[in-house]
Amino acid sequence: MVLQESDSTLEAGDAPEPFDLPGVDGERYSLETFADDAALLVVFTCNHCPYAKAKFDLLNDLAASYEDVSVVGINPNDAEEYPEDSLEKMREYVADGTIAYDAYLRDESQEVAAAYGAECTPDPFLFANREDGFELVYHGRLDDAPNPDDEPTEFPIREAIDAVLAGDPVDLEWLPSRGCSIKWTEG
Repeated sequence: MVLQESDSTLEAGDAPEPFDLPGVDGERYSLETFADDAALLVVFTCNHCPYAKAKFDLLNDLAASYEDVSVVGINPNDAEEYPEDSLEKMREYVADGTIAYDAYLRDESQEVAAAYGAECTPDPFLFANREDGFELVYHGRLDDAPNPDDEPTEFPIREAIDAVLAGDPVDLEWLPSRGCSIKWTEG
């Protein structure tokens, strides 16, 4: 396990990179799928990383708690080297309730993760839906528990979502997320 911190090239106000990815439900998803949402939380994540696993419950709770916000997990990891991150295993995690995001997508080509500048799992990006479409308002930690065994006491992602839904600016320091490095394919 290689510890990595997030460090995207996307900045506040940037539009999300477009995507068209398969979900565990057999459907395809794009930004347009979520066009009616007030906000979109895109989290590059996976099944096997202990840092990502430690945030499953929080992400499930966010998906259940916010009607106007979609929580979208995108798994870009090399499934040949890390079979736990295969689409089949992703389906199992959703079927047994371990993962209950609004959508769990597979980025087999890793092009989407690369376009976002994702570095680790989890690597969250919160976009607010403005007049001209989605724009990045927060890229940082989900909570103040950077290690898998730490108990969180603060949840900056909730603060950011609440600010978006209230129509307020997101005024939070973007502390880098922390987790396992994305498992890039060779070549």
